[in-house]
Amino acid sequence: MPSEGRIMATAVATGVRDIFVEANGVRHHLIARGSPGTPAVIMLHGLAGQAHVFDAAATRLAANFHVYCLDIRGRGESNWGAPDSYQVPTYVADLEAVRTALGLENIALVGTALGGIVAMNYSAVFPEHVSRVVVNDVGPVVEPVGLERILQHVRGAPEMFADMRAVLKYYRELYVRMVEHIDEEQLAEFARHNVRKDDNGMYVWKMDPAIRRRAAATTGATSWDVFARITCPVLVVRGANSDLLSAETASKMAGSHPNCAVVEVPGIGHAPMLTEPAAIAALDHFLTD
Repeated sequence: MPSEGRIMATAVATGVRDIFVEANGVRHHLIARGSPGTPAVIMLHGLAGQAHVFDAAATRLAANFHVYCLDIRGRGESNWGAPDSYQVPTYVADLEAVRTALGLENIALVGTALGGIVAMNYSAVFPEHVSRVVVNDVGPVVEPVGLERILQHVRGAPEMFADMRAVLKYYRELYVRMVEHIDEEQLAEFARHNVRKDDNGMYVWKMDPAIRRRAAATTGATSWDVFARITCPVLVVRGANSDLLSAETASKMAGSHPNCAVVEVPGIGHAPMLTEPAAIAALDHFLTD
């Protein structure tokens, strides 16, 4: 096993399984689907998300790929890091250590929002290991209106909830731009993975509180120079109603890269779940072409 990391636990089966990897000083959690030996895809969630946000999309992709959904440090089932470690360079180093520990030579990356920023930065630093990158509703320029909306939600979130009904109410009211196209059953599944019960029976976030305090420092952390260093094919997925990735920025991404395609998901804000028909068709074509 490479020295950069160590796989703590995994399963032999090709169905859904949890993997824990010691890498870059933190125990990272991944949800794996699909058959080892098929092309590897690593999916990276957004600022306040966790790996289960990709459950439906990853299940589809697992028919043809070995899919890993990573809990970025401090979120989900991954361990917390030092407060000053919640920044893009650390996330890039984490991803490289995880890739090495898993023994993956070539990977495709799919990243939503912050995950897309990490994917772009990783692809620029380690181009030899990235075959393709999907950037979901984010770009080198982040629209100030959308960024401020996200930061207000992240920094102003309640610390705890009395029950799951309160959690669902919070998501429905404050994250309507993202979850307006999800029915109540899907919303409940989305929300439950973001919280856990504490010793007092209250529901608290599966996220280090330091992340909320440092949220502004980890958003918009890329540039056109970084994007220009990406050598692999790029797919940009944009919610047609997104307030984070403008149509102008998405168009410029396509025009400034020799192999970049853009698809808009109609009727969706920030961010597509990658289960919408337009997103599914684009992902299938891009990843298997």
